[in-house]
Amino acid sequence: MKKALLLLSISLIAVFPARASETRLSPLKELAALGNTASLPDLSGVVPAGFESRSKGEAAGSSGRRSGYPDPSMGELIVIEDQLASDGDFELKLPEEPLPDSDIPLTLNGQVEYFIRYFQTSGRKGFAKWLSRSERYIPMMKEVLKKHELPEDLVYLAMIESGFTPHAVSVASAVGPWQFISGTGKRYDLRIDQWIDERRDPLKSTVAAALYLKELYAMFNNDWYLAAAGYNAGENKILRAIDRYNTRDFWEISKGSYLKRETKEYVPKLLAAAIIAKEPARYGFADVAYLPPIEFDTVAIPSRTDLEVAAKLCNVDYQVVKELNPELRRWCTPPGYPGYELKIPKGKRKVFEQAYAQLSEDQRYAERVVYARYRAKRKDTLASIAHRYGTTPHTLAEVNKLKVTAKVRGRTLLVPVAAEKEPEVRTAKAEAPRKESSKEFNKYYTVKKGDTLTSLSKKFNISSRILTAWNNLKDKMALRPGKRIIVAKYVEKKGSMVPVSGGNDKG
Repeated sequence: MKKALLLLSISLIAVFPARASETRLSPLKELAALGNTASLPDLSGVVPAGFESRSKGEAAGSSGRRSGYPDPSMGELIVIEDQLASDGDFELKLPEEPLPDSDIPLTLNGQVEYFIRYFQTSGRKGFAKWLSRSERYIPMMKEVLKKHELPEDLVYLAMIESGFTPHAVSVASAVGPWQFISGTGKRYDLRIDQWIDERRDPLKSTVAAALYLKELYAMFNNDWYLAAAGYNAGENKILRAIDRYNTRDFWEISKGSYLKRETKEYVPKLLAAAIIAKEPARYGFADVAYLPPIEFDTVAIPSRTDLEVAAKLCNVDYQVVKELNPELRRWCTPPGYPGYELKIPKGKRKVFEQAYAQLSEDQRYAERVVYARYRAKRKDTLASIAHRYGTTPHTLAEVNKLKVTAKVRGRTLLVPVAAEKEPEVRTAKAEAPRKESSKEFNKYYTVKKGDTLTSLSKKFNISSRILTAWNNLKDKMALRPGKRIIVAKYVEKKGSMVPVSGGNDKG
């Protein structure tokens, strides 16, 4: 009996240390054995992430949590942690420092960050050029915007429009640093003809842009994002988008398919350009060589004047005067523009005015002969074309290397003409004289609760049919409160505002 008890004691002593050791190494295994092991993961040997590995790293002189190889005893948990950290490396992160101060609201979201990265990488070369030119025009442009009580940081709109290039032309024929199309430019008193295109004038086009932006800001209830989108796509496009999506949040509107991609990207691109341009070194543009600010004096020119003459009076090269006046399309100031303000190098005004006053009118400008292209019509002959433009058939034949008796129907001919007559030669058909363009202005009303087409028709003395047409409404359509509609149209004629016909017709 005693011998049996001794053998039992020896066997127990051999088993208990092993079980105790197993429990210390893996307490969860013992717990799992007591319950449903299928629902519990095997976490044997788990050490809290960063605890044991950090002490090992410090002992080895390591500075990071992920240096060296992970301890195999840490199991899958460490692998999962490393995978999450790796995935996080590809996320766009907000900058630790705040956004730069600005008088327009700056937002940093995924779309803005995309263009910040684009300007830093693929678009870096072009953006560096924009920055280089920016200081040439920004001081002058900011002064204009400030005078019109607008945020000065709207200058960055000109940056994304043209890169501050006066001669920029888009595929839609928008021209100049602020990229005006012809109709909008003329709406804000920019002269556009064969002699001059004031959309290219950095000063005058900035004044026009300020007037337009001020109007857009008021139209879109003081929202600069919608105003900027309206500048790109046109105010009517954005008004229709607001109606379609029933929101004035640009970011919500841009989620839909109604706006073109260009307009959806316009505001993010503007914000990204402003953020980088205000702190270029922070975004990797510390080495940009900025052009000096443009400086000039202006002199009033009473009659057409050759730019070569102006350059000689200022004792500078012709190209200097030409670059200061990018709006001039020819070699002289425009005819029929008394008091045209010519820009000359700063500090030259007194010398210019004294020398200019001593020149007679014929010394200021000498007529030049230019060659224009003319496409001959069915009944045209060299004799008839020569008679029309004050030259001879022999001269036309010589210039175009033809015989005097040659048939010219359908041919494009070079016609020597005085510069003043050149525009007439450019068209094959005689154009009817154009009526003087008139400006049209709209009066808007914000719909209130309870308004109907009938009540608004009576209130503004305009027919419901015309209200429907002006605002692209459908019959029997309920007007939503907050919707802006046109309730009157005016046309400027001879300096006075004349209402467009439409009243007293209650159809």
